[in-house]
Amino acid sequence: MNHSHDAHDLAHDLGLQHDLQVMARRLLDRRRMLGLMASGGAAALLSACGGGGDSSDSTGTGTGTGTGTGTGTDTGTGTGTGTGTGTTTGTCMVDPTETEGPYPADGSNGSRGSLVNVLSQSGVVRSDLRSSFGGMSGTAAGLPLTLKITLVNVSTNCSPLEGYAIYLWHCTREGEYSLYSTDLLNQNFLRGVQATDSNGECTFVTIFPGCYDGRWPHMHFEVFRSLNTAGSYTNKLLTSQMAMPKDVASAVYAGVSGYSASVSNLSRVSVTSDNVFGDNTSEQIAWQTPTFTGDTTNGHTATISIGIAV
Repeated sequence: MNHSHDAHDLAHDLGLQHDLQVMARRLLDRRRMLGLMASGGAAALLSACGGGGDSSDSTGTGTGTGTGTGTGTDTGTGTGTGTGTGTTTGTCMVDPTETEGPYPADGSNGSRGSLVNVLSQSGVVRSDLRSSFGGMSGTAAGLPLTLKITLVNVSTNCSPLEGYAIYLWHCTREGEYSLYSTDLLNQNFLRGVQATDSNGECTFVTIFPGCYDGRWPHMHFEVFRSLNTAGSYTNKLLTSQMAMPKDVASAVYAGVSGYSASVSNLSRVSVTSDNVFGDNTSEQIAWQTPTFTGDTTNGHTATISIGIAV
């Protein structure tokens, strides 16, 4: 882990509502600019999601409807259980509900006796998750990963959902979680929120997660109706997880510095024996697995669709 100090990180923590006010002012300035441009016959498009991104080329398999149920326990220094069902419609699927695990930092539990809610902190709405924010400093080391998400409505033929908020979090390359692991109590990196744009898309810049003992390598996420409702876990519409592809994980762990502990951990688990993904159907697991491009030298870009029914 590399430590650095940034004046922005040392700013007073004003909370998510402060972020929303700043974003609203920026949007108003952009609308005024568009008005001036329109008078001259020009046109412009605004993106609601930092970084943009191509539409996901990950699709669910099969047609009609199908359901699956499952229970799982996210292992670590805490406990968490989850059940899930998935429905396929056309070329998209409702993501199964999965456990948030013991390290969500969404206000639903605590660390060392104190409630932890990163969603209420100023600066949590961001695309690049690699550094800590809101008065905390430090950067998570690891192979760069750009994750492009498309949120779709399964109830309306996979149409994109604009203005929804997605909270993403995952472990470090060593398999630890910020705000919970003993040596990361004063770090909140690898956590952040983005809003979907008119194409239902948002982009996160992060690192490839490590594999800790007892779990398949994964990322956690929660979906909210809007940024305004994303301040607490009580407003979430979906909690689920993404499974990392085996071939990509194997190559990263064997070939990239800092991931060596993940090699043996990965060898002792499979996605079908995992206590979260293991009781999903093969179609659900495929839907929950991003499509990767890139390499272990320059990093990867991954795309995935998330389906909900609204």
